[in-house]
Amino acid sequence: MSVDAWQDRLPVHAAEAAAAYRAAGGWTDDTTVQRFRAIARAFPHREAVVGPDATYTYAQLDMRSDQIAAALHARGLQAGDPVLLQIGNSAEGVLALYSLFKAGAVPVATLASHREHEILHIGRMVGATAHVVDAAASDGFLVPFAKDCAATSPTVRLLLCVGADAAGFTRLGSAGTELDAQQARAVVDGIQSAISPESVAVFQLSGGTTGTPKVIPRLHVEYWNNALTNSVALQRDETARVAHAMPFIHNAGMVHAIFGAHAVGGCAVVLPFGPAERSLQFLTESGVNDMMIAGPMAPWVDHPLWEKFAANLSTVIFSGSKAPEPLYERVASFGTWIGQVWGMAEGPYTTTSRGTSDAIRRDTVGWPNFTQDSFKIVDAADGRELPDGQTGLLLYRGPSTLAGYFDAPEHNAVAIRAGGYFDTGDLAKVVRIDGQRCLSIEGRMKDVISRGGEKISTEEVEKLLLKHESIVQAAVVAMPDKRLGERACAYISLADGVSTLPLEEVQQHFASLGVAKFKWPERLEIVPALPRTNTLKIDKKRLRAQIAQIVADDE
Repeated sequence: MSVDAWQDRLPVHAAEAAAAYRAAGGWTDDTTVQRFRAIARAFPHREAVVGPDATYTYAQLDMRSDQIAAALHARGLQAGDPVLLQIGNSAEGVLALYSLFKAGAVPVATLASHREHEILHIGRMVGATAHVVDAAASDGFLVPFAKDCAATSPTVRLLLCVGADAAGFTRLGSAGTELDAQQARAVVDGIQSAISPESVAVFQLSGGTTGTPKVIPRLHVEYWNNALTNSVALQRDETARVAHAMPFIHNAGMVHAIFGAHAVGGCAVVLPFGPAERSLQFLTESGVNDMMIAGPMAPWVDHPLWEKFAANLSTVIFSGSKAPEPLYERVASFGTWIGQVWGMAEGPYTTTSRGTSDAIRRDTVGWPNFTQDSFKIVDAADGRELPDGQTGLLLYRGPSTLAGYFDAPEHNAVAIRAGGYFDTGDLAKVVRIDGQRCLSIEGRMKDVISRGGEKISTEEVEKLLLKHESIVQAAVVAMPDKRLGERACAYISLADGVSTLPLEEVQQHFASLGVAKFKWPERLEIVPALPRTNTLKIDKKRLRAQIAQIVADDE
């Protein structure tokens, strides 16, 4: 598909909304690269990114990404080309990201854990022309995987890698070193001058409630500002050294750590999620003073090395759910400021800003970072707007909130409400604390499982279960998990003549379908029939309560 063809399929913000966002400063007329360049000029000798593999100053990151972008341009990568990105956390990965931006390409934020089921679908949807993999990840699995995917793709023509050299791939970390730096910059400047700020900077992916993930266009006009407003709320400056241990290509990583640090001249410290001792040692040695943590990292705060790390740690942000009380107390006991955020890849983002009280930071996610953001809390049944204090469905719009998913008109007809409000699928209420109105997230309407920061569509998993010849009914629900927050539990009923089905066989079924491992059911409950409500819908509320009780009894 040509660039113009898929750009024409993007939903667009109403003209009056776009004008208002520009007038208020929520939208910019610069590309992401132009925003980065301004920071690099201001802080050339400060560290921009630190990883377990390398460290780059702003000047180094700027120059090398110019050279790599020029090399990619010479290889035929064109402005607007979507590029699948399956990489881990490393300095070379961040270098690759900026190189793609400078070549005018559009990174597609897939995961290193995605497999054929996801990659082939997403690649065909956006017309991906290149595939970047981390050759050092998963024991080198992604190298032959990318080759196999390219063999069946009508559009992928370039195979690129980071992390290690791989036959048949161009390694981005070593590309373009022979090019003159000034000539490479001139090539990049020419590319950027032709890019519309309202075009797509990144394709993010939704957690998904129906089938495979939906594709979210994040635009040059808004994405950097989304991060900047968050950093302003947290009072960051160029001394911020912001760590991220979850995939940095995720929206949370981009907003909070990569763009979040770079928008103020700070340093992004990226590391793969790993054992607490190794991670805390790296974070301490890297001088991290600001970090987002989520459920999987909660045990870190009780590790003996946390106290040493906390000596330099000024800021902790908890994300993904409400911060558990013991974690909040433990972090605060070392004098570290701790707050909470709520955000979605679709764009909404709120923060408990510096200066807010302990009560606000414990119990709420603060307030929208953009002054142009607005939201409604409505009755899920009749759409009636609810007063403060009442829980309802959260609808949201603003400079960074999408106008619609890419190439999904039927889904957009449901997800985008009157007035351009996006249906978040979350339940929320407004509470007043210390005279301030604050947003409290109370749960989900959407049927998703949040496993260690990854969102899993239960409907997608159910459809995959039903492809197994022995399964006739399936319902997937979240079961509580102390480490990951939630895991997937599958309730199934079996075909006549089948008395049992081992979990291992079901997981092998998912492997054979090429499904990312984090989506595999981790518990199986075999029942004669699934319970139903009075309207004959599967009673998932009952199933969730049942598995929660089973888990509690097992502990």
